[in-house]
Amino acid sequence: MAEEEPERPTGSGCGRGQGLRLVGRRPHTWEISDSDTEGTAARVVGPQAPSTVGELRATTKALRADQVLKNLVVYVDPAILEDAGSDILMEALGTLGCECRIEPQHQARSLQWSVVRPDPTPSNVPQEARVENEQEQLLLLEPQEFLQGAVQLTQATDSPCSMPWLSPQSPSRLSHLAVIGLDAYLWSHQPSSQKTWQLKKSKEAHAKVAIRWPEVEEALVLLQLHANLDVLLVASWQELSQYVCAFTKALSQRPSKQYRDSQAFSFCTAGHWASGQQVTRDGSGLRGVWWRQIRQFNRVSPAVADAVVTAFPSPRLLQQALMDCSTEQERLNLLADLPVKAHRGRQPRRVGPDLSRRICIFLTTTNPDLLLDLSS
Repeated sequence: MAEEEPERPTGSGCGRGQGLRLVGRRPHTWEISDSDTEGTAARVVGPQAPSTVGELRATTKALRADQVLKNLVVYVDPAILEDAGSDILMEALGTLGCECRIEPQHQARSLQWSVVRPDPTPSNVPQEARVENEQEQLLLLEPQEFLQGAVQLTQATDSPCSMPWLSPQSPSRLSHLAVIGLDAYLWSHQPSSQKTWQLKKSKEAHAKVAIRWPEVEEALVLLQLHANLDVLLVASWQELSQYVCAFTKALSQRPSKQYRDSQAFSFCTAGHWASGQQVTRDGSGLRGVWWRQIRQFNRVSPAVADAVVTAFPSPRLLQQALMDCSTEQERLNLLADLPVKAHRGRQPRRVGPDLSRRICIFLTTTNPDLLLDLSS
C-alpha cells in the first residue's frame, strides 16, 4: 500500500505560529492573527464556488438605486395640478428618471409611490429584498383643512381612535401629510388684540373656535403617536418638491439597504476590496495592515503612524512590550516619546501621551465599553 504523503508544512519551522490564513478561494481576502512575524506563510482553508462573486455582482446590480428607480411609479392626483405651484413639483419629478402618472387617487390631492417589481422577479434578487408593490402615500392639505383636523384631535375627550384624513378603504398606507404655508396662514389670521387664530368649524353654523400654536403642536404629537403620520410643514412648493424628490430617492435605495442589513455581517463584502490592504501569501503587507490600524485612531497623521510602526512593526511586538512594563504609568506612556519625522520647516515632535494611552488601552483592556478617546 502506498504511503500517504504527509501534509506539507505551510509555516516556518521556528514554531512561532502562523501569521495569517487565507479564507476560501477569494483573492486578497485574509484573516489575520496576532502573530509577531510577517514572514509566515498562508494556508488555504475550504473551497468556494467560483460563481459566488458573479452572483453577488448580479444581485448588487439588480438592487442598485438607479435600477429600482426605473420600476418606481409616482401617481399624482389631478386635483394637485389645479394649484399654480404644482408645475414646480411635476418638473422636479421629471428629472428623477422614475415614471410619473396622473391618475385619480382614492384621496384627492394625494401622491402615491408604488415600487412595482419586474415580473418575473430575477432569481438573483434575494427574498429579503423582494417587497411586492410597496405603496406610500402623501396627502396634501390646505392650512384651513389641517387646522380643522387639529381642533378635532385636541378637543376630543377620549383617546383619538378615529383620525381625520385616514380612510380605511384606501388601498395604500397614508404615512405622510404635507401642509404648504401653515405658518403664513396663521400669522395672517392673527388678531391684533390676542394671539389666537379664528377658524370656521362648520360652514353651516359658522361657529368659530380659537386655536393656538400649542394646540397645533399637540395635534402633531397625536398624529405621530396614534396614527404614525409624519406631518411636513413647508413654506412653498419648492420645499415640497425637494422633500418629494428626496423621499423618492430613499425608496429606490430601500431594497439594497434591506438586503445589506439582512446579511450576517452587513459591513463585510465578498471579493476584492479596492480600498483594502493587499496581503500576499508570504506575509508581506501585514505591516501595511498594522499601519492602517494605527491610522484608524482619531487625530493620527501618516507620520505618527509611521513612527509607531517603525518602533513596533507588529501589534504582537507592541503588546509584548506593554506587558513587560513594570507600572501602569510606564505602560500608558510607552509610545509618548517616540520621535515623529517632521516635514520641512516644521518643528520635531513626539507621538504624545494621548495617542500612547489610547493604543495601550486598545491592546490591553478587556472592557468592551471602555472609552478610548476622552475628547469624543
